[in-house]
Amino acid sequence: MIGSRLGHFLDRPLTPLIKKIPLNPNTLTVTGFIITVIAALVIPHNLKLGGLLILIGALFDMLDGIVARVNNRVTKFGAFLDSVLDRYSDAFIFLSFAWYLAGKGDHNGAFLSLGTLVGAFIISYARARAEGLGQECKTGIMERPERLALLILATLTGWLTPILWIMLILTHITVIQRIYHVWKGMK
Repeated sequence: MIGSRLGHFLDRPLTPLIKKIPLNPNTLTVTGFIITVIAALVIPHNLKLGGLLILIGALFDMLDGIVARVNNRVTKFGAFLDSVLDRYSDAFIFLSFAWYLAGKGDHNGAFLSLGTLVGAFIISYARARAEGLGQECKTGIMERPERLALLILATLTGWLTPILWIMLILTHITVIQRIYHVWKGMK
């Protein structure tokens, strides 16, 4: 939803700065992934610091695409690498939340985190499978940017369980939206 509405809105204002960045977009992708893995390791011990690290990792994840587009370095492999590392990042973050919540004795919260992880993976799978069948599928209210924003909010406020409830429901609604979208498009 955020991605489809805002798209590449930062490309133009950041172009002068981005043109000066000599880094390969894949390097930025891997750097963001490493920061996110570190965030996942930090979350069970320091929730707010983990949230700030998720934010920094997300900025690298956004920056890699901008650098690729502005510097005409978009590749199919880069898109593939970004998608795969995004799935790993999601897994590490949600498993880390489950670990944190289980450690606090909140087993319901841990279950919510794992249920949201399943929803996040199915959202991604639904898109990939639809596109493999020739149907574009970027629809839905809980795509990755929305999930990251809510996860960062959860870590900074400490409202993990209520936000995970919202995310659990909205991720699975997004799956239903994608199923409906593909069904309607293939009728």
